[in-house]
Amino acid sequence: MKGPSSMLARVARVATLVRTLRPIRCGQAIAQLRHMLIGLPAPQREVGAFPTLVVESAQTAFLPPPAHVRGDPSRIEILATPFPFEERVDWNTRLHGPLFAYHLHQQEYLRLASFDPAARSLRLRDWIDSHDQGIGWDPHPISLRLLCWGRLLLTPGALGSDADLRDTMLGSMADQARTLVRGLEIRLQANHLLSNLIAVVWSGLLLEAEDASNWRAHAERLVRELDAQILPDGGHEERSPMYHSLLLENILDLLNLSLVVGSRAPDGLVAALSATASRMLSALEVMKHPDGRIALFADSGFDIAAEPAALLDYATRLGVSASREERRSALLLPQTGYLRFAVGSFDLIASVAGPSPAHQPGHAHCDALAFELSVDGKRLVTDTGLFEYLPGRRRDQARATASHATLEIDGREQAELWSAHRIGGRPDVALSAWDDSGSAEGTCRGWSRGAPLHRRLFRVDERRVEIVDRIEGRYSEIVSRLPLDPDWQVEFIDGDLRARIVAEDGLERVVRFELARDYSWVIEREPSYPSFGREVERPVLVGRAGRPAETTIRIRFER
Repeated sequence: MKGPSSMLARVARVATLVRTLRPIRCGQAIAQLRHMLIGLPAPQREVGAFPTLVVESAQTAFLPPPAHVRGDPSRIEILATPFPFEERVDWNTRLHGPLFAYHLHQQEYLRLASFDPAARSLRLRDWIDSHDQGIGWDPHPISLRLLCWGRLLLTPGALGSDADLRDTMLGSMADQARTLVRGLEIRLQANHLLSNLIAVVWSGLLLEAEDASNWRAHAERLVRELDAQILPDGGHEERSPMYHSLLLENILDLLNLSLVVGSRAPDGLVAALSATASRMLSALEVMKHPDGRIALFADSGFDIAAEPAALLDYATRLGVSASREERRSALLLPQTGYLRFAVGSFDLIASVAGPSPAHQPGHAHCDALAFELSVDGKRLVTDTGLFEYLPGRRRDQARATASHATLEIDGREQAELWSAHRIGGRPDVALSAWDDSGSAEGTCRGWSRGAPLHRRLFRVDERRVEIVDRIEGRYSEIVSRLPLDPDWQVEFIDGDLRARIVAEDGLERVVRFELARDYSWVIEREPSYPSFGREVERPVLVGRAGRPAETTIRIRFER
C-alpha cells in the first residue's frame, strides 16, 4: 500500500507533466501521439531510374566543417569524442549517446581536407551498403546529411571522377528525401522542423527525380516556417546563439544553391532567404562579444557552429548584408530578448526573456536577467555553456539558475526543469525599461507559487558597469553569482574583488568589483562547459544575503 508521500510525489509528477504539455500546439500534440503509437516511417526505397544532378557547382564555396569535427580516415573526433574508423564502421553505435550518433551520421568529417576522394568513397559506400535502417534514418540526421552530401557533390574535386559513386549517392539521397518528407518533425518543431524543410527544398533543387517537384513545393511551407521561427528582430525563437548560427549557415547554403538553379527555384524563395539571412546577421551582432565569438546562453557552445565573421563573409559572397547598417553602442532584440551595451571598455550582453518558444523550450536555461561581460576585449563574466545533452549532473548544472550570472532566491529555480530538455512551470520575464544611452531594466518572477519579483537594472557608461537588484515580495535568502572566465586571477582587496589578467598581447588588465556590503562574498571554484565534452574550472564570485534592500555591484576597469 502506497503511503501519503508516494501519492504526493505522483501528484507532483502529474502536475509537472501538465505544466509541460499545456503550451504545446494541437498539431504538435497529434504528431507526438502518432509518433508514440507508430514511430518513424521506414526508410523509403525507389526502384526506378537513378536521379540526376541538376548543377555541378554552387554560386560560391561553402563554409568548411565545424571546428569540433577533426581527424583523418583512420580516426575522427566529434564533439570532443574520439571515434576510430575500422574497415567497417559500426553505424549503429549508441556508445556515446544519440547526439554523437546524429553527428556521426551527418558525416561532416568527410569534408575535411584530410579525407581524399578514395577515403570519402569508402565511407560513403559503406554507409549506403550497410546502414539501410537505424538512427541514421531519423529525420534530423537525414536533413543534415543531405546538406553535407550536396556540398560534397558541388565541391570540385571532392569526390574525384567516380561516376558510379555519384550515381549511388544520388539514388540514396532521393530515398532519404522521400523518407524525410514522410517524417517531418512536427512533433518537435523549432530548429528540427526548420532543418527538415531546408533539406527537403534543397533536395528538390539539387536533384532531378520523380518526386523533386513535390520537394520544391515545400518551399512555400519553408517560407512560412521562416516567418514564424525567425522573429521580427532577426533572432531565432529558441534564443540560442549557437542554433541561430547553425540555422543561418543552412539558410545561406540553400540560398547558395538557389542562385545557380535559375527558374527551378520557386518564385520568391531567393528573396525570402536573402531577407531572412540579412535579419539574422543583424541579430547575431547583438549576441557576440568583441572577440568575435557568440555568447553562451541557452545551450550554446563554441566550435559547433561557424563563427560570426565566417557567416558574414559567406553571406557577403552571396550578396547578403546585415539589415542594420550602422554600428551603435546600444543594441536590442526586443522579441528574442537580448540586449547589448558596448560603451568604452565594456561590452555587456544580457538575457531579458524567459524560456522560448512556449511550445518547445528544450534548449532554454534558467538565465533570465543573467549577463556576460567583456572588458577591454576580454571575456570576464561568462555563462556556463553546455557539456552534453544526456540527463545527469552536468546537464542539470548547465541549465540551473545557480550556473548563470543572476540571483537565486530561496534556492528555487526560475523554471521547473526536468529531464534533459523539459520545462514545466516557466518564469514571467519582461524588459520593463530600455534606454539606448546605456541602461535597461528587466524583471523576473519565478515559476513557483508566491515567488517574489526580481528587478534588475543594468547601467553601462565609460567609467563603470552597474548591476542594481531589488526584490519585491516575501523571501528569506538571496544568492548572487558572477561566474568569471578562468583566465582571470581574482582576489579580495579591502572588501572588494580585484580581477587581473595578462592577455596574449602581453598587457595586464585589472578590473575592480565594488561589491554590495549586505552580502557575504566568497570565491568558489565551479566547472564551466565552453563546448560539448569540455570541462574547465573557473572562479565564481558568490554573495549570500538575508533580506537586503536595493543592492548594487559596480565593475570598474582600472587599467
